[in-house]
This record gives sequence, structure tokens and C-alpha cells, in this order.
Amino acid sequence: MNLTIDPEICTGCGSCEDTCPYEAIEVVDGLAVTNESCTLCGACVEVCPVEAITLPPKTAESQPDTGDYKGVWVFCEQRRGQLHSVGLELLGKGRELADQLGNELVAVIFGHNLDGMTPDLVRHGADKVLSVSDPALEHFTDDVYGQVLSSLIKEKKPEIVLCGATALGRSFFPGVAAMVGTGLTADCTELAIDPKNNQLLQTRPAFGGNIMATIVCPHHRPQMATVRPKVMRKPKPREDRGEIVDLRLPQGVEALSRVVDSIEETSQSALLAEAEIIVTAGRGIQDPKNLDLIRDLAELLGGAVGATRGVVDSGWIPYAHQVGQTGRTVSPKLYVAIGVSGAVQHVVGMQSSQVIVAVNNDPEASIFDVATYGLVGDLFEVVPAMIQRLKSAQGLG
Repeated sequence: MNLTIDPEICTGCGSCEDTCPYEAIEVVDGLAVTNESCTLCGACVEVCPVEAITLPPKTAESQPDTGDYKGVWVFCEQRRGQLHSVGLELLGKGRELADQLGNELVAVIFGHNLDGMTPDLVRHGADKVLSVSDPALEHFTDDVYGQVLSSLIKEKKPEIVLCGATALGRSFFPGVAAMVGTGLTADCTELAIDPKNNQLLQTRPAFGGNIMATIVCPHHRPQMATVRPKVMRKPKPREDRGEIVDLRLPQGVEALSRVVDSIEETSQSALLAEAEIIVTAGRGIQDPKNLDLIRDLAELLGGAVGATRGVVDSGWIPYAHQVGQTGRTVSPKLYVAIGVSGAVQHVVGMQSSQVIVAVNNDPEASIFDVATYGLVGDLFEVVPAMIQRLKSAQGLG
């Protein structure tokens, strides 16, 4: 299919030629013409001042019957026989979405010798577990995992497919979306069902975190999204009520690469993501030497040290400590924000913490909008007082 350019209307003004991002249209002898590079993106249609250019009508093939797609799937990642927590977190959100749609919630897991993990997926809300266990899946490769998941999607037609925005998810999930011909919204912070049309509302930060954009995929299925770890709350285990279905590796799956070796992450960044208590420094600490206050408080609380992007960008502390949209997403039991203003880029990375304590001398600081407890005051007076009180309670003088 090609663009339609009406020669009776076209003035050869060149607006389309200047706008086309693919150099697929040009003015020849006073008339716009296209070449094989055209992707039907529609940019030229929007800028044509005389409306001489039109896109071809969408066919039934380009708009599949979305009614054929049912169910909410969550891809549950595992490494070395251990479930990644993000899969369980997404089962909690997936349960909400599936209940609203009146559909079943399906957990999908790949690997080898998975019997010890599949019951846990049922206990965390899955109505059904699709388990593909094969030696070829013992080590993750994006080509094999992508082929298997896309094959299952094409066969069973789920309406929604979710995955963690981990290194593994980010590696193979976009390829799956391309293989099944649908869209993908990455790094979502909220998922909901639009009651008007039952479409998935996928909310994520955009334009550097300055706005929160809600994205929909109205014409293609499945609706696919990734969510960072610790953004959603993990559901409480329940009694087993689900079905576990063992599937074989689809025919024709071929590995284009193989894993030679893998090294487990043990960096501060990994420790921060799993910490139950985090004390985070914002630009309000004013000087890198004042990080000692943050470290002392974190040590007394038995927690880890976090930092905002401003502190990291200033070179005061390594990137591994950064919490926020461009750092780690965390969800500790206690999050203490010291001198943190509360920019949306930071809040996205810690807002699901169970208890948030904020210390800031500005009563209008945005951090107080998400804080469980807020202390308005000079951090250089408040934090030493907190340290002294903790030392006294612990018999340290």
C-alpha cells in the first residue's frame, strides 16, 4: 500500500519533503512523489497545507479483532532456581486487572527444573501457570526466550502481557512485541483498566520525568508493558487454587547464541534494591562531607545509603546509590529522605516504600506529598538529634 497524492490539489510546496524523517518523499516537476523508503508514518499528511496527501485505509488485517484476545499474562523471571520478586509483584497487579476484566490471570515461566517454583506462582494469585521447562532454557538468551514467548502469545492470544523492567525483561520483551506485531510501553509506574472500553492504561514518566504520560494500545493485541521492580506491592500468599500446565518447547526454536558464563551481581546497586531500610541524601546536604551524617544514620538503622540524581551528578557519591527514574527503584519498609526536594523523577523510584520519613526545611517541598511522616526543619539539627537518640536507645552513649 502507498500514499495517495492528488495531483489536482498538490502545489509542490515541499512541506512534505522537509518533514519526512525517512527521505521517502520529494517534489519532482512540481508534484510530490514517494519512493520505497515510505513507512506510511503519516508525518507528511499532517503538514500538507492543502490536504493533498492521504494514507491508505486500514484493513481488517492491520486491525485484528481484539475480541479474540482474553486473559492477563505475567512473565515471571527466574535465575538459578530463584524467582525474581518483580514477577510476584506483577501478579498482584495482574490479579486486579484480570478481576476487572473478568478474565483469568496466567503466570508464564521458562527455565529448567521449575517444579519448585511453579506452586509459589499459584500462591501469589495465578489462576494458571504455563511452565516451559527444557535444558535449552536453563540459561537466558533473548533469542530463545523471545521465540518461545511469541509462539505462546500467537497460539493462546492473551489480551495483556506484563514483564519486569529488569535487564532480562528489557533485553527480550521488545523483540517479542515486534514479533507479535504490537506495541510496548516500558518502565510503567501504574497500570489500570479504562472502565469505558476495557483498554489497559499504561502510565509512565515522559520528557525526562517532567510529565506522567498515559499510553493506550487501541488497535493491536496483546497490550504489553514492563514495570520496574519494587513499583508494585507483592501480594500476600493464598491457598493453592490454580492450575499448573507443563508445556513443551515449541518446534523450530533455534538458539543464535549460547551462554559461556554468568557472574552474579553483588554490587552496592543490587544491595540497595533489596534493602529494607534506606536513608537517602538530597542536594539539601549542601556538601559531600555531610554524607557522613547520612552514613551514620543509615548504619544505626541497619540500612543502606541512597542518593538523588543531583547528588550523584555532583560527583558526591557513585551512581550505584542513585534512587529514582534513572537509578534504582526501591520499596523498603522504611525510607528516610534527608534534604530531598521530591522531584517526580525521584519519587517514581521510592513511592511504594511502606513508611516514608522526610526531613526538609521547606514546608512546601514536594517530598511531603508522599511522606508518611514529615519533619520541617534544618537537617543539620534534626539528623544529629536522630543519631543521638538512636545511639542512646542502642546503649552507644
